[in-house]
Amino acid sequence: MPKFFVKNDQIKDNKIIIIGEDVNHIKNVLRLNIDHNIQICNLDTLENYTCGITRIDTHSIECNIFNKVASETEPNIHITIFQGLPKADKMELIIQKSVELGAYEITPVQMERCVVKLDEKSKTKKIERWQKISETAAKQSGRDIIPKINQITNIKNICNLTCEYDIVLLAYEKEEKITLKQELQKYKENYDKNLNIGIIIGPEGGLEEKEVIELTNCGAIPITLGKRILRTETVAFTLISIIMYELGDLGGAI
Repeated sequence: MPKFFVKNDQIKDNKIIIIGEDVNHIKNVLRLNIDHNIQICNLDTLENYTCGITRIDTHSIECNIFNKVASETEPNIHITIFQGLPKADKMELIIQKSVELGAYEITPVQMERCVVKLDEKSKTKKIERWQKISETAAKQSGRDIIPKINQITNIKNICNLTCEYDIVLLAYEKEEKITLKQELQKYKENYDKNLNIGIIIGPEGGLEEKEVIELTNCGAIPITLGKRILRTETVAFTLISIIMYELGDLGGAI
């Protein structure tokens, strides 16, 4: 069933009014008509509803709420991806698949070996596009949130944020001893709260040694992903999948 997002002010008297780009998508892409059912999530409360379309206008669509639907799509594990800016359109793929797999936030990072250099105007346009990709992926995968794409940051700012996470993992090709499994084992059996996990991933070419030292000094834990070196666009998918599997992908309130 197609899923869409609204805010509190779009819900009144057991009716929901859909506006914006979703109107065109419902009318002209999905070609839904009156009496078709859709699922709607209130982003302000994270409540989900099954609704039936009752009116289709040029700029809005009205729906009747049939019932509230329990949703368990959001895990207790909050994963933030700190992704070194990759080349071309790889960031779009990383965002799309990370959102589908359950990432909570994604933060692009300017690192020493990043080939991409964006000016302020380009940054704004990129963030807007990436946020739209996140929204589309969230709808497709039935998420109850639209993961936020944060502003482009740097290593120094990440260091100031590490204290906000229960664990910060640093994917580093030169690490040989500490494995992801070893670190997750510390949390696998006993935790009674939402886990906040940060994952730092370098761009093509990896991280500079001085960046690794700086991040390690502020609490990040370098880990190995095995004997093979993965492409930067593969690392996030691998880590999120393993973390969700090992820690159970538990549903619950966020």
